[in-house]
Amino acid sequence: MDFTFTEEQQAAVEAARAVFSDVAPDRTPSPALTPGAVAEDIDRHLWHELARTDLLGLTLSPEHGGAGLDPIALCLVLRESAKVLARVPLLESCAVATAVERYGERTLAADLLPRAGRGELILTVGANGRSGHDPAELAVSARPYGEGDGSDGADGETGGPSRGSGWVLDGIQSAVPWAQVADWIAVPAHTAGGRPVLALVPRTRDGVTLADQVSTSGERLAEVRLEAVRVEPRELIDAAGCWDWLRSLLTTGTCALALGLGERVLAMTAEYTGRREQFGFPVATFQAVAVQAADRYIDLRAMEATLWQAAWRISTDAGGPLPVSGDVAVAKIWASDGVRRVVQTAQHLHGGFGADTDYPLHRYHAWAKQIELSLGPAAAHEEALGDLLAAHPLS
Repeated sequence: MDFTFTEEQQAAVEAARAVFSDVAPDRTPSPALTPGAVAEDIDRHLWHELARTDLLGLTLSPEHGGAGLDPIALCLVLRESAKVLARVPLLESCAVATAVERYGERTLAADLLPRAGRGELILTVGANGRSGHDPAELAVSARPYGEGDGSDGADGETGGPSRGSGWVLDGIQSAVPWAQVADWIAVPAHTAGGRPVLALVPRTRDGVTLADQVSTSGERLAEVRLEAVRVEPRELIDAAGCWDWLRSLLTTGTCALALGLGERVLAMTAEYTGRREQFGFPVATFQAVAVQAADRYIDLRAMEATLWQAAWRISTDAGGPLPVSGDVAVAKIWASDGVRRVVQTAQHLHGGFGADTDYPLHRYHAWAKQIELSLGPAAAHEEALGDLLAAHPLS
């Protein structure tokens, strides 16, 4: 496999590195010492810098003020963001914007996407459902407005409601990143016949209520409750494959975050063990230390290969022996298990120094646990991969 990146993709990486070079991972209070969220808001300065350098519109077309690059470029930037624990909804906002451009109505895209690319709007998405264990679209129901009360509403399975009537959403999405500061929330839902759809809901819409939640990494999440929330016809995307594509992009982007975090943690470990001496020698020269570090390097290379395979399938719609969800599942399995092994080994090789809250390693450990379980742990994706292999036997 040739994973050589284009000049445009490499330029995006250089721009991201320049923006993230000023970000300190310990800019906010430690999650280990903070009973609630470490901050009430995202890193606004960083968000504005990402907008200024056109990184928020990376995957949008020039028609909407974007750079016209693909999800591979987004994953490259996400990889850099995780190295500094960037506290911005870069993945969620960019992924939702890309899905809206790809599947949504042109009027909705024209209203939202230029402002999202300029950082004037924040988009997020509820991808965890009610509990994080069941498909997210099953946690919210979508029905045509007026259905069952005698008003004019068409069958939601054949063509949607009549123009001007809209849809009604009921349900809960849990652990929605930064919903409290987002302007629009993408909500996966299901119709009466079980068809998945994606609704774009303004945070301040009547019937939307938020309850605070806190992630393992100390960032703000929210339980988003929708009670008879009405959305306009154009705000509900019922194009076939929309939610599946967005979910795959979110999962692959999470794998990019895991890779970047793991690479930074292994670099920190190499720096520390190269300086720390015992019996007159750096501990990095001890065979037991070197072997453990080498094993984690192998994990990172496997995470990288499977990430780019999944990102390439999503970016190109290329065919393969399995659907794209198979490559995404393999990437998430490696990312979940790999990032956990990397931070555990790092803590072990740092000794007691790794638990010092004045040293940033414990922050990376908390973020790694959040990333590991985000959008499903490895076991959930192993089960999904098994189902795909059973349905698509490899000859």
